[in-house]
Amino acid sequence: MISNFFSQSKPINFVVISVTLLIVFVITKYMTLDVELDTLLITKQILLFGVCLFSVFVFDFLVNKNNLTKKNSYKILLFVLFIAVLPETLLNSKTLLANLFLLFALRRIISLRSKKDIKKKLFDASFWITIASLFYFWSVLFFVLIAAALVVYVITDVKNWLVPILGVLTVAVIGTSYMIVMNFDTYNYFNNLIDVSFDFSSLNSKRIIIGATILLSFGVWSLFYYIKNLKSKTKSSRPSFSLIVIAAIIAIVIIVISPIKNGSEFIFLFAPLAIIMTNYLEVISEKWFKESLLWILILTPIITLLL
Repeated sequence: MISNFFSQSKPINFVVISVTLLIVFVITKYMTLDVELDTLLITKQILLFGVCLFSVFVFDFLVNKNNLTKKNSYKILLFVLFIAVLPETLLNSKTLLANLFLLFALRRIISLRSKKDIKKKLFDASFWITIASLFYFWSVLFFVLIAAALVVYVITDVKNWLVPILGVLTVAVIGTSYMIVMNFDTYNYFNNLIDVSFDFSSLNSKRIIIGATILLSFGVWSLFYYIKNLKSKTKSSRPSFSLIVIAAIIAIVIIVISPIKNGSEFIFLFAPLAIIMTNYLEVISEKWFKESLLWILILTPIITLLL
C-alpha cells in the first residue's frame, strides 16, 4: 500500500519520489517543447530539473527541522504529486526559481521560533524574498509572513522590525549594480514589474480546471482538520503551524492577482498545502480513505493526460 510505504522517511522513498519527479518533468517538457533540441536547451532543462529536485529536498529539510509533520515522506510525495496534477508549474523557470528562494525564506522564518540569531534569520528571510521578487514580483507578498512571524513569536524589539529593510536594501544595491554594469534596460523592467489581472480565462483548460479543483478541494477539507487540531499542538509550536496557514493564504492571493495566469503560479501553494494535507493524513484512522486520497492524486495526471 502506498500510504504504508511513505509512512516512514527512508532513502528508498527519496529515490522513488525523485524518479517520479523526473518522469513528470520529462513528459511535461516532451509535450510542451516544440523547438529543436540542442546542447544549450538540454543543459537548461537539466538545470531546471535540478532546481525542482533541490526544492523538494529543501522543503523536506525545513519541515523536518521544525517538526511541522511527523517523520514520514508524505509531504514530499504530496509536493511532487501536486506538480504532476498541475504540470504547468514546470513551464515557467522564473516561478520555479522564485519558489526555491521562498522555501529558503520560509525555513528561516519558521526557525524564528527558537528565538536564537533573530536578526540573522530576519535578514536572510528578507534577502531571499527580495531575490524571489526579482524573478516573480508578487513574491513580495511573503513579507507579510515575516511581519506575521514577528507577531506570533512575540518579537517586540523595534530593531528586529527594521532588519528586513536591510535585507531589501542589500539586494537592491547588488541588483542595481548588476543592471548598470550589464547595461540592463531598467525602464522596461520596472515599467512592467507591477501588474495585476483578474482575468482567469487563460486557465480555462480541462487539465488546469480538474487539477486546481482537486487540489483546492483537498486543501480546504484538510485545512478544516488542520485548524481544528491546532489545539492539540504544544503551545510553543502553534505559531509555526499558524504561519503555514498564512503562507497558504498569501499563495492563493498571488494566484488570484497574478498578471499572467498560465498555471505556473500555483507552485507557491504547494509547500504550505503539502504540510497541511500531511498533517491531515497523519490523523486519518481509516487506511482505505488515506489510500484513496493518494490514489486520486496519482491517477488525476494520468487521466487528464488522456483528455
